[in-house]
Amino acid sequence: QVQLVESGGGLVRPGGSLRLSCAASGSISSINAMGWYRQAPGKQRELVARFTSGGSTNYADSVKGRFTISRDDAKNTVYLQMNSLKPEDTAVYYCNWVMRWTYYWGQGTQVTVSS
Repeated sequence: QVQLVESGGGLVRPGGSLRLSCAASGSISSINAMGWYRQAPGKQRELVARFTSGGSTNYADSVKGRFTISRDDAKNTVYLQMNSLKPEDTAVYYCNWVMRWTYYWGQGTQVTVSS
């Protein structure tokens, strides 16, 4: 079994920054991908950023140049640094790890960008 625990969400003004963290525990092996998705009210869940098993990173076009994904393998933790936040970034952010081609999700953390 795998558990993902997210932290770091909150309320921030436009132009501000937040850093999300996702710590994984349990049976961790054969990682295919790890990253972040988000879901805004009334919209489908979408990819924000992720690492793939080949070592590459993917970003949604809407966050390129503003968000940075990083990882600490010793801590089994993935981070999402979000800068220059916009109101349209408001959503519930979900951590996602794919291991042995099984998808694992965190509980979600709310990010609200508002003045």
